[in-house]
Parts: sequence; structure tokens; C-alpha cells
Amino acid sequence: MIKNFILDTNVLVHDPYCFENFEDNNIIIPFPVLEEIDKLKKNSGSVGQNARKVNRFLDSLRSKGRLTEGVRLESGGTLRIAVFDEFKSKLPPFAENNYKDNAILLYMMELSNMDKLPVILVSKDINMRVKADIMGLKADDYLYDKVEIDDKLSGINIVDNPSLRDKFIDRDELSSDELHESVGANEFVDFGGDIFGRVSPDGKRIVPLRITMETSSWGIMPRNKEQMMAMELLLDDDVRVVFIPGMAGTGKTLISLACGLRKVVDERKYERLMVARPIIPMGQDIGYLPGSMEEKIDPWMTPIYDNLYMLFNNRHTDLETFLKKGEQLQVEVLSYIRGRSIPNQYFIIDEAQNLSPHEIKTIITRVGENTKIVVIGDPYQIDNSYLDAYSNGLTYAASRLTNKSLAGHITLTKGERSELASLAAELL
Repeated sequence: MIKNFILDTNVLVHDPYCFENFEDNNIIIPFPVLEEIDKLKKNSGSVGQNARKVNRFLDSLRSKGRLTEGVRLESGGTLRIAVFDEFKSKLPPFAENNYKDNAILLYMMELSNMDKLPVILVSKDINMRVKADIMGLKADDYLYDKVEIDDKLSGINIVDNPSLRDKFIDRDELSSDELHESVGANEFVDFGGDIFGRVSPDGKRIVPLRITMETSSWGIMPRNKEQMMAMELLLDDDVRVVFIPGMAGTGKTLISLACGLRKVVDERKYERLMVARPIIPMGQDIGYLPGSMEEKIDPWMTPIYDNLYMLFNNRHTDLETFLKKGEQLQVEVLSYIRGRSIPNQYFIIDEAQNLSPHEIKTIITRVGENTKIVVIGDPYQIDNSYLDAYSNGLTYAASRLTNKSLAGHITLTKGERSELASLAAELL
């Protein structure tokens, strides 16, 4: 059955290409949403960029017909801008008339009363969906790029079968068919008794890990099986993209940097280690910062430098001197990645949970020949108000690329920073 979907502003700035994801249904954009898009287009960062993309898309549709009458989309549905000279519907007394969200809800009430088709508000604003429900209106989240976080995304398959474990030990290999369950490329198999295997890139064999608990990269050795599996993926040049989600203190950043330095400085497999993270403050922003670009980004890069100082101290090497050379190590913000091509580099993206699915796609598509990209973050510590644990770029990309021969994934679950940090991450 055809439905009328009313899109909230936050859906458009979250995914400016969302218009083709509603199949043959009708998309309706209330005029107040256009006004909000107009204000957001001047913003810096992804919100402003996405607002401008929406403007350009709507402008391109004008050649196909009047937007207020509806324009056919490639998906088979239609898009129209809703405009009313007067309203027969009225907001309830408790809702303010001059509030933009309430204006959108008023449009929805009017459309519901004049059209027999179901009218559904699509919004990423939880409070907006709650308000719609209070007024007796139907509202849903934008689900197109949401994914389920299940056991498959852990990266480890538990096989409780002693005979299979014995076969694996004797033969040093198993056929994937012998497991009698589905496993994907580069996933790990836990046979129990500290016996682990890894699925080959073609998905047909289970082979022993090359990395052990004694493997060291710049003085860092794995402290648990998940860290060992992470190092297995990080040091394998055939795995071109690695996803490592995990809560605070699990060692995501430290292990990634240690393996990156080993590959760049020691093995010279890549020309440079590049580390980048998005600039999104936790809590209240501190406002404009004085100084050069390097001085402005320093507060956001401090966690990276903290880990680097530890690693360089392990080597009795001066980090400042190494950074001044600028040849093998580069630390920067993701704001400057657009339009670049990144060949021959070991590229680490930290705090990737604060990136949208579109942003992570933009970054990964920048990767050139002989570049390895490592995407790390905590899906449950998100500072971007438009994202959640199920719709952020880290979770989205990991779920879409799971089981591909060039991709690997492992979730770190055990905190190793300190006993207190682990307790806080679990209980607070």
C-alpha cells in the first residue's frame, strides 16, 4: 500500500540521498523543513554540506515539474513540497505555534485530514517522535542505514566441539564445511582451550593464527584473545580494511598505532602512518580557539599523542623529533580529507562512531593503491546528536563489509586500561 512519508529536517541532513530509499511511496517535505535547511546550509562541516546537497537535489527536480504538485523519482515514488495558505487543523493548546517542530506536526495533521493514504512522520529526533505520538500521529525513525548489533559483529564464532578442535590441532587446518555453520571471510573461530583459528579470505578454510600472545609491536603485546585477533588483522597486509569497535579502555587506539608503526617504520610496507579523527566535542563546545591550525586541533588530538608518547618511550625515541620530519607519521582532523586520494599509507580513523554512514563511505572511497585503513571507535559513546549505536558510520560500514575478503572485524570487550576504568565502562 502506498504511504505518505513526511521527512523531518534531521533525516535530510543525516542522509541527503535518502529520497531514493522510500521505494514507490510518496515523500512530502513541509515548507518549514525547507526554511530549516536554508539556515543549516551556511554551517560548516557535514551538516552544512548535506543541507547544500539537499538544496541542489531539489533544484534539479524543478526541471521535471512543479515541486508543490509532485515530481516523479527514479525509485517510482513522488516527492512534493507541502504548502498551505490556511489550515483547517489546529494544534492542541499545549503546543506552541511559533515552534518549528510543532509547525511540521501541524502540516502532518493537515495532510492526515485531507488524504486517505497513511501519513507517517520520519524523524531521527526521539522527542519529535514522542510529540507526534502524543498528538495521535504515527512517527518512525529513519531505518535505512540502521543495522543490528548481534553476535556476528563480534567477529568470533564459538565452536564447542572437542572432536573438531582435535582435528584442527592435528591437521593445522579445517574445511569451513566441517563446522556445519556459516562463517565468513576473516572471521575467527574459538575452539576452546585457547585454540583459535581464522577463516581464510575465500571463506573455505580455517587456518591457525599467525599472531600469538607473545607477539610484540613497538613493545605492545596482546593481553587477551580479542587483542590478539585484532593484531592478526592489523598486521595482515591482505586485509585492506579493519573494523575494531570496543568500549573505552580496551586498547583499540594503542594496538592500532603500535601495529601501524611496525608496518611503516620497521617493515616499511607503507610510506606513512596517518591518524585522523573527527572534531566533535564531548559536551559543551569550548568555542573558537586562537592559534595556527596545529594549535587549534591539538585538544582533539591529545588522546592520539598520549598513546604515541607511550609507544615512542618504549623505543627510547623522541616523538617530537619524529613528528617534525613529517615523513612517516601524520596526525590530522578528518575535515581535510575530502577530495584527497590516499595511496601507500596505513590510515587509522579514530572515534569513527561519530561519523555518519555517508561520511565513512566518503573516507573509505578516498583510499588509494596499497593503503590499509583501520576504523576504530566505541558505538556506545557517541557525541554526534544525529547518530546512535545502530546508525553510526563504524557500525554501518562494519556490517556492510563483514564477510568480504578484503575486510576484517573484531570487537574488543575486555578493558585493559585499569581495573577502575574497566569497572566504570561497564557500570557507569
